[in-house]
Amino acid sequence: MTVRHHVRETLVGLAGIALLVLFWWAATSFLPPVGAFARRFAPEFALRALGELAASGLLWPHLVASAQRVGVGLALSALLGIPLGVVIGSVPWIARLLGPSLQLVRMVSPLAWMPLALLVFGAGSRSVVFLIVLATLWPIVLSTADGVKRVDPRWLLVGRSLGASRWELLRTIVWPGIRPRVLGGMRLAVGVAWIVLVPAEMLGVDSGLGYAILDARDRLDYGELMAVLLVIGMSGFALDGLARVVLRERPLVRRRGRRESLVVAVAERGN
Repeated sequence: MTVRHHVRETLVGLAGIALLVLFWWAATSFLPPVGAFARRFAPEFALRALGELAASGLLWPHLVASAQRVGVGLALSALLGIPLGVVIGSVPWIARLLGPSLQLVRMVSPLAWMPLALLVFGAGSRSVVFLIVLATLWPIVLSTADGVKRVDPRWLLVGRSLGASRWELLRTIVWPGIRPRVLGGMRLAVGVAWIVLVPAEMLGVDSGLGYAILDARDRLDYGELMAVLLVIGMSGFALDGLARVVLRERPLVRRRGRRESLVVAVAERGN
């Protein structure tokens, strides 16, 4: 892509944001009559409250707490989901055994587990992390299993015929083959985690962006409530951009080179 194309795409995106802000202003400041309740959610109140929150430092502990819960939840989901996806994708009878059960559990909304989370873990961060794991586990498991099924069996056959160990097959053939699917599942899980985070943080915790919304509502500070919503949206946008960079897929040529290096390495070891 050329620099001109990037500039054009950026300008189009900024124009879309400007239209969104214009719609927000019209719906809360222009169209409602004077004294209407909707005017309390106007942009001028939200932006003023956002500046006050940033200057006072009250916002940062909530943002850090939410980021930590998302990070822990995603890490646990990856530790559980990637191995489970590899097993399901590579062992047909396990896929047939667990497939219906996993689909049944996956179709239950993570927020429906809130009462159980409170009973088992109590009010606090552990319940929030539990709900995030339930929400983000399935994209990782399904993407990994699909990636394993798409690995070219001829590469595995070549590796086995040359005497490659299971670790060598997994590291040099299976992982490069499933990596695009795993990274895609992780990127999807990041967005899901951020969406589930806010309602999950309404489970009696005393920090986080979800708690900040409830606190602003209880104090009838609607400008601050809208300011926190802005922070959630901007933070989620930044988190998605970070995920795109960190979980970026490597070029296909490089992945093929790693597979071919296995054949060379094993052949040299045999000689």
